[in-house]
Amino acid sequence: MEGNRENPLNLKSLNHISVLCRSVEKSLDFYQNVLGFSPIRRPHSFDFDGAWLFGYGIGIHLLQSEDSDNMLKIVKQINPKDNHISFQSESIGAVEKKLKEMEIEYLKSRVEEGGIFVDQLFFHDPNGSMIEICNCDNLPVVPLCEDTVKSCSRINCGMRQQTVGPTV
Repeated sequence: MEGNRENPLNLKSLNHISVLCRSVEKSLDFYQNVLGFSPIRRPHSFDFDGAWLFGYGIGIHLLQSEDSDNMLKIVKQINPKDNHISFQSESIGAVEKKLKEMEIEYLKSRVEEGGIFVDQLFFHDPNGSMIEICNCDNLPVVPLCEDTVKSCSRINCGMRQQTVGPTV
């Protein structure tokens, strides 16, 4: 395949994530009032129900399911290994307090890597999609820059001895 090996598709950034909804209204309320996203204009030419939101540099597109009864069943059990969207937070304690106030069921987890701790809170949106709130920026981003890793850019490979992020 011809092209730039470090970025073969010339990607710039994450634009949006689409979420299939049982109820756009309930999902809109959740993404606005729990996660803090703001509604934005959606093209009028769409002939199906939905809503667009923006926040934290990414978009969320809520799409009304045409067959809500046949969507995947909402699983009550919170599984951190399931597909999820993850957001950084400056204060996991404040997030946990707010989730308790809102009576949102969540699972708390703590991961340790080389003496660095990452706290995670997992919960579901109204459609059963998993949300994670974490302080994952505690972990340094350490590129894998061996000959066998072809996705590593020249910039990252030059950082072999460096770490990105706070050190503890």
